[in-house]
Amino acid sequence: MRNLNYGIIGNCKSAALISEKGWVEWCCLPDFDSPAVFSKLLDENKGGEFGFEVDDSYTITQKYVERSNILCTVFSSEKGVFEVLDFMPRYKTNESSPFVPSEIYRYIRHISGNPSCKICYNPKLDYARNEVHHVANGECIKTLADNHSESIYLYTDFDFSAVIHRHEVQITGQHYLLLSYNQKLIPINIDRVYLEYTRTKTYWLNWVNRTKTYKLYNEDINRSLLVLKLLTFQPTGAILAAITTSLPEAIGENRNWDYRFCWIRDASMSIDTLLNLGHDDAAKKFLFFIKNIVKSKSDSFQIMYGIRGERELEEEPLDHLSGYENSLPVRIGNAAYFQEQNDIYGYLMNVIYRYYRNFPGTLDELEDMWSIVRNIVRTVTKRWAKPDKGIWEIRNESKHFVFSKVMCWVAMDRAIGIARLLKKTDSEQQWKRIAQEIKDDIMLHGWNEELKSFTQTYDNTAMDASLLLMEEYGFISAKDEKYIQTVLAIKKELLHDGLMYRYVNSDDFGEPTSAFTICTFWLIRALYKVGYEQEAKMLFDSLLKNSNHLGLFSEDIEFQTKRLLGNFPQAYSHLALINTATLFSEKNAMIYFIKP
Repeated sequence: MRNLNYGIIGNCKSAALISEKGWVEWCCLPDFDSPAVFSKLLDENKGGEFGFEVDDSYTITQKYVERSNILCTVFSSEKGVFEVLDFMPRYKTNESSPFVPSEIYRYIRHISGNPSCKICYNPKLDYARNEVHHVANGECIKTLADNHSESIYLYTDFDFSAVIHRHEVQITGQHYLLLSYNQKLIPINIDRVYLEYTRTKTYWLNWVNRTKTYKLYNEDINRSLLVLKLLTFQPTGAILAAITTSLPEAIGENRNWDYRFCWIRDASMSIDTLLNLGHDDAAKKFLFFIKNIVKSKSDSFQIMYGIRGERELEEEPLDHLSGYENSLPVRIGNAAYFQEQNDIYGYLMNVIYRYYRNFPGTLDELEDMWSIVRNIVRTVTKRWAKPDKGIWEIRNESKHFVFSKVMCWVAMDRAIGIARLLKKTDSEQQWKRIAQEIKDDIMLHGWNEELKSFTQTYDNTAMDASLLLMEEYGFISAKDEKYIQTVLAIKKELLHDGLMYRYVNSDDFGEPTSAFTICTFWLIRALYKVGYEQEAKMLFDSLLKNSNHLGLFSEDIEFQTKRLLGNFPQAYSHLALINTATLFSEKNAMIYFIKP
């Protein structure tokens, strides 16, 4: 049984997953959504990998270099010890944007004794759809697809033949392996590698240093924050849901999706979290992304986009890959892009409202954003009363999802706040009437008096974890008896063995069988807010133990085994971890100051 015991490295242009044994098993170059160079994650035999083969006498441990996205893997035996520092360069130059080349550095340092290993360099370009061959020259090892469609370059101070033929090499000092999508135009040597390492380390230390510090869970918060940063695409400001595709929500089922795209919902929630911790720049870049995808007043909004703003994300199966633990299909692209999900407008308007409150902006920027606000309001006015696919992207029948309508109310509520800031009195008054109409409709049709709870849709009695967010977005007070009863009803129905279902009623693919990680965080927050603070804290501490060895979470968790499933690492899960951890930390900080 596999678990997602991987570390992520990246530079906000691309990323790679490195196993707990130090093997690169997933990487797409030159960008997050490019065809994979290594995809052993999705096919053990065909996918390709890049690692260090050592004998059974070695113990392998792994950790991040403190407050950075540099991963350190240590190989120890009686023969000797060496470490591998994996990173993708990211640092400031004289340019306004950081330097982010499409390359992976594997910086190897001798620690003691006489360690040795075999280097397994086995790239398979274009999702392993083509065979490859290596060409070694005096400068590097060039790997080409047999159809000549792609190539990559490996620079190293190890003997090229030993690398290509997987011969044993001795670790005697400092060494390097540099995998680059592009041919390098500067000499590569150990001094250059060390310079790239120190520049990248300095960048991450400085970035984390701008983050608020908390008394409790500070390391967990920082690690999750670093994950969210890695999921941003620097060229456009888009934020990915995850860096992988087709990691199954449950083994052997077909709930396997490509998450290398920008969902308005996930990205807006991530931005909200980054703003809370003091990282305003990411919010500005994301809103720049929004302005670029909404090019005219008549443009419609999609639930998701490509990371460059692409609108069409056609889904394609990769039938030649066996899938993670043989879970098929393996998909690239995502057919959900054309769905109507009415909740997205609330998250986005919430971020725009914070933009108006927090950032001065130039007059033309404020006017551009005001046009987007009015566009969203027009869309919500037309759509809020109609059924949709909901937050969980039900692929077949549309329904009147209660939470979708709650987020339509949120969109109007934040628009009212923006109109008030801009002194647009007529808009404010008009939008207040619409917001009240939405709220009245939810209270009339979304509340089930017999169950004493809000329900998933207007016409069913199912519980839905998304309803836990009604209080967080200001729709209802935590002291309101209807919210308290809803929290308790959801907990009774959906909490199982310390983890939460999204819902338990059947959808397009049957009944869900795994826990959805973010939902447990939502329950913890809701319990805390309605007064069950001790229970919430115990549940939170228990949930943190389900992360992998580096503190990382995927989208789902298997109930019985507690192994991680679903795409990885998941922005949703880590933003919720941060929001929940800061809740406890802020309370603790308050007590600390009252009782020094």
